[in-house]
Amino acid sequence: MARYILKKFLYGLLLLLGVITLVFFLFTVLPSDPARMMMGQRSDIATEEAIRKEMGLDLPIGVQYLAYLNDLSPISWHRTDDPDSFWFLDDNDYSYVNICSFSTSSIVLKKPFLRRSYQSKRQVSEILTEAFPKTAILAVVSIFFAMIVGIIIGILCAVFNGTWFDKISFFFSVLGMSLPSFFAAILFAWVFAFLLSDWTGLSMFGSLYTVDNYGSGSYIDWKNLILPAVTLGIRPLAVVVELTKNSILDVLSQDYIRTAKAKGLSYSKILIHHSLKNALNPVVTAISGWLAGLLAGAVFVEYIFDWKGMGVVIVDALDKYDFPVVMGSLLYVAVILVFINVICDIIYGWLDPRVSLSA
Repeated sequence: MARYILKKFLYGLLLLLGVITLVFFLFTVLPSDPARMMMGQRSDIATEEAIRKEMGLDLPIGVQYLAYLNDLSPISWHRTDDPDSFWFLDDNDYSYVNICSFSTSSIVLKKPFLRRSYQSKRQVSEILTEAFPKTAILAVVSIFFAMIVGIIIGILCAVFNGTWFDKISFFFSVLGMSLPSFFAAILFAWVFAFLLSDWTGLSMFGSLYTVDNYGSGSYIDWKNLILPAVTLGIRPLAVVVELTKNSILDVLSQDYIRTAKAKGLSYSKILIHHSLKNALNPVVTAISGWLAGLLAGAVFVEYIFDWKGMGVVIVDALDKYDFPVVMGSLLYVAVILVFINVICDIIYGWLDPRVSLSA
């Protein structure tokens, strides 16, 4: 099992390196000159050249790539003798622990440095640290809603297979899988926050924190979470329902289930203790992919409901050509996706030991 876990982590690191490389070249080679976009109408050649030198844009593309990896790596190499160098160790960018020093350079231990915003000059990590918890709360609540409700409905569909309850659930599952998140967000906002607002008490717009009427501070307004969480959870809910139902029906047809029935075990005990654990393997895999997908797909839903998470940050950054913020956001999501997939692969191996033995 230890070898299986180590192998999954190594695969995750290689995948993450590939994502970093793709993101770097996508936003460094393809876009127009960032220095010119930052200056806009106030652009002049001398200022543009100074900005390019400050950001290292005057370096060869291969050197820029190595510098980007150096900034992201927890163990980094930096120069200590030339303040004008792009490789100079700047205490204002991040705190670090010196591992070893040479005559003109040092090797340090630090947090990954996502660089600074072109527009606000703030560190990208600070911007994302403020926005990410709101997106994480939205995604986690959505996936728990989909998982709990979906597994319960899926079990009931398997138990009452072929009945009217199963047919109605199948209809709504197909409808939920076919409904795009941005359209569902508009529909839910219009119905539950506009037409039925007097009964629901929900608002079309609102983030996790709301400023009180007297302007003396802010408070957590949980009701603003309901509509975006349900909207994001509809599609994974539909998938979980069908996966749970089909998996349970498949497991119930296995030989060891017939043996359990022959021993006189009750149907409920067979369903819960013998069938459900094995039937949840594909459900766990689907949920892992959906959780990371919700972090990325929340962009449209957050923007529609004005949920001030990473979705709003990404849209604003794209509108202002603030590429370090966009790159940092993509890497945030990539790290979470890789981490979740590795954890779920480990859980999958625990649920079914044959997986870890064959790896």
